[in-house]
Amino acid sequence: MNDNAKHSFALGTDHAGFLYKEAIKSFLLAEGHEVKDFGTFSEESVDYPAFVKPAARAVSEGICKLGIVLGGSGNGEAMAANKIPGVRCALCWNEESARKAKEHNDANMLSLGQRMISEETAINIVKEWLAADFEGGRHVGRINMLDE
Repeated sequence: MNDNAKHSFALGTDHAGFLYKEAIKSFLLAEGHEVKDFGTFSEESVDYPAFVKPAARAVSEGICKLGIVLGGSGNGEAMAANKIPGVRCALCWNEESARKAKEHNDANMLSLGQRMISEETAINIVKEWLAADFEGGRHVGRINMLDE
């Protein structure tokens, strides 16, 4: 996506990812992207599927082109998002994992764990994911199998 295009993003988090969601939202808006924030909107304890699944549905239904979900580890959030047909949500922990998620898996969503990485790393992961392009080729058949 390194065509510098502006995209619409769905964001969703529980309380454990709230601070990074706000930082990522600010970054995306500053870059000129559109953001649809599905919450949560505070650090008060909530159940992540209530916020992650609507964000994933927005990506699946084409309301938003891409999505980012967050939590303490990002594991449950990735699992919840991947229950939605058409979503390929990658749990990423560094820039390389984000790049490969796009290049090899055409990930249309990221999951990040606020308790696992620094805020700077989280923003860098988003940047790397946005800069990467799906390689196609041998990966297309695998992606089609995921989407079946």
